[in-house]
Amino acid sequence: MLVLLGLGVLGWVGWLYVGTNVVAHHRQARVVDDLEQGWSDGHTEVRAAGTTASAVVRIPRFGRDYRMPLLEGTSDDALASGIGHIDGTAEPGEEGNVVVAAHRVTHGEPFAEMPELRPGDEVIVETADATYTYVLDTGGDDLEVSFDAAWVLAALPDNPDPGGVEPGQEPGQRLITLTTCAELFHTDERLVAFGHLVSATPRG
Repeated sequence: MLVLLGLGVLGWVGWLYVGTNVVAHHRQARVVDDLEQGWSDGHTEVRAAGTTASAVVRIPRFGRDYRMPLLEGTSDDALASGIGHIDGTAEPGEEGNVVVAAHRVTHGEPFAEMPELRPGDEVIVETADATYTYVLDTGGDDLEVSFDAAWVLAALPDNPDPGGVEPGQEPGQRLITLTTCAELFHTDERLVAFGHLVSATPRG
């Protein structure tokens, strides 16, 4: 019984850390393909994972081939299919703060290399209408907060810790905020990186 139990645990761990990545990579690629086909057909978004996908995110620091769909919300299904756009935050290109979240381990690991991000790195968000290029102002491991630190979701995040990491406190900015788990094997803390919009190029 102990041997069977051990094999069951090993099988579950293997599925969690290998199997979910294989499935998620296929799902993410399919959503990106569906989005690009939808744009060609005149649609701005497509249905995916019980929600909608409306953008493709590229982060050159993560590799030339890195392309992840951006889905609305942070449900389990959405985060298993790409990067989640947190409800109530700005849309890409808008004034305010576009806040996105993704896994570091399992389910495709879109933000596995978040600590490698550096100030000046680009985050490129492609929609049906335009390509928005953001540049990071902070590194991927410069700020660690509790999972319930709601201030990072604000239109202009203002760190309650005097002298703490935050975007420039200039109203009217067009910001992006990346969030993910700080530790690989527990989820109480989050890594956060801030960036700002530098260009918007119409598609076509």
